[in-house]
Amino acid sequence: MKLLTPLFALLTILQISPLIHGEKILIGNDDGWAVAAIRAQFNILSETGFDVILSCPAINLSGTGSLSAPPTIVIIPCEFDTCPILSPAEGFNASDPRLNYVNSFPVDAVNFGINTLAPELLGGPPDFVVSGPNVGNNLEALMLSGTIGAASAAAKAGIPSAAFSGSSDSLSQVSYTTLDSDPTSTNSIASNIYSILTLKFLDALLSDLHPGPILPAGISLNVNYPSITNCANEADFDFVLTRIVADPSATDVETCGTTHLPAESDVLALEGCFASVSVFDASTLLDVDAATQEAVMNRLIDLLKCVPTL
Repeated sequence: MKLLTPLFALLTILQISPLIHGEKILIGNDDGWAVAAIRAQFNILSETGFDVILSCPAINLSGTGSLSAPPTIVIIPCEFDTCPILSPAEGFNASDPRLNYVNSFPVDAVNFGINTLAPELLGGPPDFVVSGPNVGNNLEALMLSGTIGAASAAAKAGIPSAAFSGSSDSLSQVSYTTLDSDPTSTNSIASNIYSILTLKFLDALLSDLHPGPILPAGISLNVNYPSITNCANEADFDFVLTRIVADPSATDVETCGTTHLPAESDVLALEGCFASVSVFDASTLLDVDAATQEAVMNRLIDLLKCVPTL
């Protein structure tokens, strides 16, 4: 399995994403502000020229869906002891004010990022919200996922967004410090691979070659990455347009010679290195109609691939 050293990671990033970006990106999640995967995502997007801020829960709040509550003073230490008891309800890393925690749910952290942090640190609203990568895939039943909840909250606020999730075979709920202290671990390697794949995805989605809005209003994307066990290089992965839930009676956008998109869970179960991309309604968390799928497909037309017949 390949080790992404800092120099190798930088060369890989420049190869995959030769463009220097300036888009304003807000990163959220439900695993907490100090988990390794989210810091890897922050690092890689920052290194590629995106203007990035992170606004995530103070602790791991996986499985909290779209729950919301006013942030409160910290009464248990922040994740991995990154802030002590009685810390303020919202806070930031002393060495980098772009790294922020919110002591509430994923939805509240993203909303704080949009409404408070972005005007202060980005000079205006973010261009896009990246939720994740989540530790573990989010497939089919989305209502319990805080990663999905955060992406949905952004879409409802008028900010295009996507939720990204990586296989629990590859990602672990461990501190960001392990990216440096244990760079050869499966988690560290996966965190970097998934983050580079998200960079590749954003390159396609945000490309100036496709005029018009980034995404249709009121929707978000659910992107899932398979295990890196047999996919040790980011170049091994292909992105596939999918549905949240299989529905043979539905008429989807026509692609790959059919009007029936494969279910995301079926695509991730295939042999090979296929990442699923589903379009969902930010309010209902259900699949969208063919016209909306087509609008997204057209933005990603140079990225998406077909899979063997399921």
